[in-house]
Amino acid sequence: MGKISRLNPLLEALKAPSCRIQKILFQKDSAKRKVGDIIIQAKSRGIPCSFVSKETLDKMDPHHQGMVATVAGKKMSSFEEIVTSADIPFFVLVDGVEDPHNLGAIIRTAEGAGVNGIFIPERRAVGLTETVSLVSAGAVEHIRISQVKNMARTMDELRKKDIWLVGAEGGSQKNWFEFDYTLPVGLVFGSEGKGLRRLIRNKCDDILSLPLFGQVSSLNVAAAAAVFLYEVVRQRRAK
Repeated sequence: MGKISRLNPLLEALKAPSCRIQKILFQKDSAKRKVGDIIIQAKSRGIPCSFVSKETLDKMDPHHQGMVATVAGKKMSSFEEIVTSADIPFFVLVDGVEDPHNLGAIIRTAEGAGVNGIFIPERRAVGLTETVSLVSAGAVEHIRISQVKNMARTMDELRKKDIWLVGAEGGSQKNWFEFDYTLPVGLVFGSEGKGLRRLIRNKCDDILSLPLFGQVSSLNVAAAAAVFLYEVVRQRRAK
């Protein structure tokens, strides 16, 4: 069980078809306009609401915005649910990302770009923590996510379904836009420090890079993901 203590992510969670909110506690003297919107939506979905003291909420989360909601764990999607969710698949595979801020930012951008599903590993990576949900600004509620036991095997299964896998990593001679993203595609991103593992890199159909012209030798993985994701959007809209 987790919690949401920010207004905008809570509003997004209430809009989700599979709403996971169990109850919401509001600060007694809160005068925020959005609180009224939240109460209306919560009651329409049969979610219990209570008013408590600021001190009570402070103990639950000192950074709350006048409310704290308890949330059931997100139901993960199966491999089949994701791969059958689109006519022209657009997937993201995130292997080994450990910073919840990076994963949350990738999820937020992926949802905005229209990604059909995200694959993350069960081990040696951050899961869907409260911080991930917060940074995603509620996007985690609107996108299919699958936790897989073996990322390399998942890539093999995707390739069997004629999905091209493009790895993002510095050092390639090919630029991020030198691929036909109008094809069924999965973008593959590695960890913050080491990038793509050798086994994962070898299973990609292509490895592409973003050129760097400054003194810093690499980009933040979430920033790089945003560029790649919206190149897919650009090519598909152009077509």
